[in-house]
Amino acid sequence: MRERRPAVVLIHGSFVDGSGWRGVYDRLRAMGHQVRIVQNPTLTLKGDVDAVRGVLDDIDGPAVLVGHSYGGVVTTEAGNDPRVAGLVYIAAFAADKGESVLSLVANPAPGAPVPPILPPRDGYLYLDRERFAASFAGDLPAGEAAFMADSQVPWGVGAADGAVTEAAWQTKPSWYLVATDDRMIPPPVQRRMAERAGATVREVEGSHAVYVSQPQAVADIINTAVVSLA
Repeated sequence: MRERRPAVVLIHGSFVDGSGWRGVYDRLRAMGHQVRIVQNPTLTLKGDVDAVRGVLDDIDGPAVLVGHSYGGVVTTEAGNDPRVAGLVYIAAFAADKGESVLSLVANPAPGAPVPPILPPRDGYLYLDRERFAASFAGDLPAGEAAFMADSQVPWGVGAADGAVTEAAWQTKPSWYLVATDDRMIPPPVQRRMAERAGATVREVEGSHAVYVSQPQAVADIINTAVVSLA
């Protein structure tokens, strides 16, 4: 007798909240999956990992963690929990032991797009509102991208600089969706992280906000992961 499918836990990244997962959530629910969305404080990596563990406490059975952007670092760290069966990265930082977002973006390749992160203010980071759409949400309607820019969630420097203690992808299966038009995490960087993690990789034409603009493609790779682990 096959075990019940793992639940899906969606983990958002920096500058946004969990509401952006709505399109993915609706599609996964229609596929019959149990889904939870973590509202990360994005103040420290430890705090965000604790938020994931709190959600896992409410799930009866195993789970698959799905992280977007900085949420990939949270997924990599929180994924060490024995209740986590697998990991899915959506245009995300699949960090290794000792790595953080800040260390991974410290030395961009010549000509690579550089995220328009403003200097820290009172311990928080923000994206330049005028450049948000082009960098983060280039394939979304202008009004939606403007709303995301104006509703940014402050990102704590402590979260951006939070280093992974153990990379869960070293011991657990992973999947990675590369967004080929991403101007926050360059696609070549995404591909290298996915290869290093030994992830099963798919690619889709989309911006960094691919989880909003291409919810079906995102739901499909998550569905593949969950069904394979059932």
